[in-house]
Amino acid sequence: MSGPLLRAEGAAIGYGAAPVLSDVTFALEPGERIGVLGPNGGGKTTLFRALLGELPVLRGRVEVAVRCGTVPQTERSRLDFPVSALDVALMGAIAGRPWWRRPGRAERAAARDALARVGLGALADRSFGELSGGQRQRVLVARALVQDARVLLLDEPFTGLDAASERRLEALLDELAAEGRGVLVATHDVEQARRWDRVLCLNRRQVAFGSPAATLTRDVLTATYGGAIVTLPGEAGAGAALAILPAHHCDHEP
Repeated sequence: MSGPLLRAEGAAIGYGAAPVLSDVTFALEPGERIGVLGPNGGGKTTLFRALLGELPVLRGRVEVAVRCGTVPQTERSRLDFPVSALDVALMGAIAGRPWWRRPGRAERAAARDALARVGLGALADRSFGELSGGQRQRVLVARALVQDARVLLLDEPFTGLDAASERRLEALLDELAAEGRGVLVATHDVEQARRWDRVLCLNRRQVAFGSPAATLTRDVLTATYGGAIVTLPGEAGAGAALAILPAHHCDHEP
């Protein structure tokens, strides 16, 4: 498609009359990967909920031209439910359907195709709770693909993953972006965000938006994270590697 998949212009978003996130102006183009940086409570979840139509835009505007699919952290999933990877992927076919209409053969085939797309076709019948963290995260990506989501909203998807699982998930997101999908990744990993196409920094307002090289400066990161930004040991100078202290150092979003 031509034009942005979604855009925000001067948007203020909130849970009531007062905004908790303001001055948001950015656009997501087809095939683009944007890292969304900010402390817990800084507005990342608020932005995602507005893009999904779950929260009102109090000022400005948010325009979403395609379907968005959310990919939550697997650490927040119940792992003791007796559901398979196929069952979880199939949940993507339920949205918008009447409660009495069960998914049929076509929907089950689409769910199996989506699992194959994320490299988990052979594990379709495996219990979701028995999968590794990286595998569970890819099942949730498959669920979004069953929804035919052209934009993926990922909430800190790399949390708790080992290095091999991180690389595999990142490669999958690169492939999906290459197909023309848009990817928004909420993360605290500054060095990883340098590999995305653009970055959006939030802390109750939009701090910065642009290419990683131009945006991920110490001044911007300090405005985004405050005292949570540190220089990694052994690094010095303008090219010093920066890191964010664990999220529990920051306030939680309402």
